[in-house]
Amino acid sequence: MRRHHFHSPVVEAIYDSKGAIFALGSGEVVFDSGERVLAHGGAVLCACAHPSGEGIVTGGDDGEVIWSRRDGAHSLLSQSGAWFDQIAAGTSGLIAVASGRKVSVLDARDPHFRRILDHERPVLALAFDASGRRLFTAASGGVSIWFARIESQTPKRLVHAGAHRSISVSPDDRFVFTAMHDQQLHGWRLQDGREMRMGGYPGRTRTMSYMERGRRLATSGARGVVIWPLDGKNGPMGREASEIGHEIGEQSGALVALVDSATDHGRIVAGLSNGLVWWSEPLAGKMAFVSDEMDAGVTALAMRADGCEVAVGREDGVAMIEDIGQD
Repeated sequence: MRRHHFHSPVVEAIYDSKGAIFALGSGEVVFDSGERVLAHGGAVLCACAHPSGEGIVTGGDDGEVIWSRRDGAHSLLSQSGAWFDQIAAGTSGLIAVASGRKVSVLDARDPHFRRILDHERPVLALAFDASGRRLFTAASGGVSIWFARIESQTPKRLVHAGAHRSISVSPDDRFVFTAMHDQQLHGWRLQDGREMRMGGYPGRTRTMSYMERGRRLATSGARGVVIWPLDGKNGPMGREASEIGHEIGEQSGALVALVDSATDHGRIVAGLSNGLVWWSEPLAGKMAFVSDEMDAGVTALAMRADGCEVAVGREDGVAMIEDIGQD
């Protein structure tokens, strides 16, 4: 295991094409290979991998959106007074960032491109579809679907009362899911708008991630990782979820705070609120600890795309990178 000790909490852990990257509460971005970049004058509030596969894009409370690479940082957007706290990148090369009721859409290949999408309420989450052309924005009251490059438009609305604090679009673009403020998931089948309510969580779901080439949706917010089936015409409609690692959370008295997975494979990793981290490959019957330390809560978690390495960040500034073997 490779281990780093930072002087501020780890906000995000992300993999680009070269390795693990950590974004810190101090505004610094640190690469596992040793390079450090001071990206923000304040805290990093959100982060995602750059669409090029090189480096990380971060939003901060200093009104800046910064692309950090191992050779330095480059400003993509500067807006005085803005708090950029939500971000997403699409396969089309577009990057979306939210500050309050406004979403700015940028093009990683065109520094002059910018679209502003106005919302009636503060935007709480962002996600692109598989093509990177449609942008899904979540807020109190539901989801808006935008064509990200179009300048003037009226979005399609998926309405459901309550605050939608996280959002995810399935890899085949059949479903969109949101994590609600009141400890449940809500979903829609995009073909016909049919709604799904997916409850039973003892805590709030912060993260969702796909596994087995999109046939399963792994979610946090319970003692173990809750996994919903997405295969078949109706996906999770009328079907029960399974739970992996429940006994670990039950014995330690903690909930899964974060989850990530290798989308094209069958591996998942879970970080608990007490600091425990474990990974599993359910179909192969594999499960092992990445870290059995309970010193500080897990605040950042990422699994490399091939499922063979995990990056972990904690609230005490400790970051870990663990090789978990071949898939």
